Amino acid sequence: MESVFIVSSSQQAADLLSGLLGTAGYRQTAYAKSGAEARRMLIDNDFGLILVNTPLTDEFGHELAISVSQMTTAGVMLLVKNENADEVSARVEDYGVLVVAKPVIRPIFFQALKLVSAARNRIVGLQSENVRLQSKIEEIRLVDRAKCALIQYLNMTEPQAHRYIEKQAMDMRTTRREIAQNILKTYEV
Repeated sequence: MESVFIVSSSQQAADLLSGLLGTAGYRQTAYAKSGAEARRMLIDNDFGLILVNTPLTDEFGHELAISVSQMTTAGVMLLVKNENADEVSARVEDYGVLVVAKPVIRPIFFQALKLVSAARNRIVGLQSENVRLQSKIEEIRLVDRAKCALIQYLNMTEPQAHRYIEKQAMDMRTTRREIAQNILKTYEV
């Protein structure tokens, strides 16, 4: 299971949340008592789920939840008193933060955990897809630069340059990217 970060000014509440998370299968847990301490810990650590039990000692907690949701792929859950839940939810829901009203009801808490986990999995999947597509775009740019070098220095046409790169990649059992890099090493200074 993914690691969990609990931010709570109350040790008793943190222990209660840790117990609930343990029954849900979450094992690795880290704690912070304030927003500042949480931000310091987030610099060095990566968590799958972040629970913020409001209010914190140095801030309310919604600012921390917003900044964490913007700088990490972690699922973020904000625990807020029932009378403030709607107001806080309106502030943070656009950032992907899920608000759960206190006092926490077990079935609702577990359902919220599943929702946050599902949303995080979707974000991580989209992020990996984005990385894959960025790599593909970079390869296309590299191959196009190599084609331009072949056109410029060997007076090939674009289809000839394309075929040359494809054929070299097949004959040498390597990628088009490597062939393009070798061409660029040869012809570009």
